[in-house]
Amino acid sequence: MSRVVTFGEIMVRIATPGFARFQQSMPGSVNVTFAGAEASIAASLAYLGIDAAFVTALPDHAIADACVADLRSLGVETKHILRTPEGRLGIYFLEHGANQRGGNVIYDRDGSAVAVTPASAYDWDAIFSGCEWFVISGITPAISRNAAEVALIAVKEAARRKIKVVCDMNYRTKLWRWEPSLSARELATRTMKTILPHVTVFVGGISDATAMLGIDFNGELKALAQQIVAEFPNLTHAAFTLRDGSTSAAQCFSGALYEVATDTLHTVPAYTITQIIDRLGAGDAFTAGLVFSFLQTSTAPAAISFATAAGCLAHSIEGDYNYSTRTEIEAVMHGDGGGRVSR
Repeated sequence: MSRVVTFGEIMVRIATPGFARFQQSMPGSVNVTFAGAEASIAASLAYLGIDAAFVTALPDHAIADACVADLRSLGVETKHILRTPEGRLGIYFLEHGANQRGGNVIYDRDGSAVAVTPASAYDWDAIFSGCEWFVISGITPAISRNAAEVALIAVKEAARRKIKVVCDMNYRTKLWRWEPSLSARELATRTMKTILPHVTVFVGGISDATAMLGIDFNGELKALAQQIVAEFPNLTHAAFTLRDGSTSAAQCFSGALYEVATDTLHTVPAYTITQIIDRLGAGDAFTAGLVFSFLQTSTAPAAISFATAAGCLAHSIEGDYNYSTRTEIEAVMHGDGGGRVSR
């Protein structure tokens, strides 16, 4: 079976219960899980039966032990996770949005182990042994100068071994601040333009593409994709998550996949989601669904259909991980999305 490796930061996720605000919940009870874009992608792939490994650096203490055990319980390979005396375990706090009130994320991840561990600490030969796909996101290089350097070396090491590289852009304006002389957007653009030449598949929302690459969007998605692949000719595909929402609870979610070889943009009709349980991780589920489909040698239309259905289902599950089976995703993909009870 083909092996997929993902690299990035995993954190403690502390979420308020239901739709409570931070001040309503603290002090008091909160929901604690683990989360991170690349870890979420690895978890989704492992849940789909793929040989998926997650690589990061974590402090050597009991909470990080619990984090690793949680990943292992889902079938994620963790043997290349470094345990280090330097750095901490990052945290993010989540307040779910409701109706016209948007959600809110507060990051507490400065000085995390993965942010300070140098690239030389990772055994890239062992990490990439038997690997066919490597996945990274635009979040990892946002957390520190060192993490940006590690991310660049990682994609170069993967590309040197002819491993296909997926980059899920994930622009996080709150994180890009490790070079104070530049704005978040300027720093993101400068950094990601060094990483993307080594990437095979671009994944992102329209706002990710325009913010991080400085490309103007005129309403034509195919033209946007063509601009991206023209600037980064190593790309074979450019995938987009598309959402349009009237409130925090009601969203239309869709996807599109541009195939360079045929100069074709493949689209999927939007799913109308009227009761979002948790939207965080939906993009990760989409990316995992896309990689899964490529591993199955699916056609581009089938790949974007599966990825979009996976992202749709992730909205129904609390937490960042998408606990959706292939059968469930394919049922939604083929039109069985009525939410009937399976008896």
